[in-house]
Amino acid sequence: MLRFLLSALAILAWLPAVSAASLDALLARGAAPPGVVFEIVDRDPQALDQALPWVKRAAQRLKARFPGMPMALVAHGQEMFALQTAQREGNATAHQLAESLVRDEGIPLHVCETYAGWRGVAPEAFPDYVDVAPSGPAQIRNYEALDYVRLVVPRAAALQ
Repeated sequence: MLRFLLSALAILAWLPAVSAASLDALLARGAAPPGVVFEIVDRDPQALDQALPWVKRAAQRLKARFPGMPMALVAHGQEMFALQTAQREGNATAHQLAESLVRDEGIPLHVCETYAGWRGVAPEAFPDYVDVAPSGPAQIRNYEALDYVRLVVPRAAALQ
């Protein structure tokens, strides 16, 4: 039963977010939301090569429009495995961009411990700048409980 429940939750995590906003809709608001949480969930292991530049540009646009508004990033699909320390050499650009978002933009970056565990990847496999949250979907819900607006990053195929 537990395996079925975990499988169902994993499938739901892959579905597009119904309540997610678009970047243009957020920028058109008269007032800033309490915060924005970017969600990346993709089947493409190289998705961060397109997704992280999009997040960086979107974050810069949001900061220009709403200075001081907090933002966060949650990656909880196949793409998150590129952020493992052992994958740094083969994914140097993704690591540089991810670390820059955390260090320079002040955007915390979370990955999903549950999904990593299913793949045999320990939390220690990720660098210090990556927060390994118990669950990616739950981390997003935690931000939404703080009235953050979820902004789903377009899938890598749509960004090419």
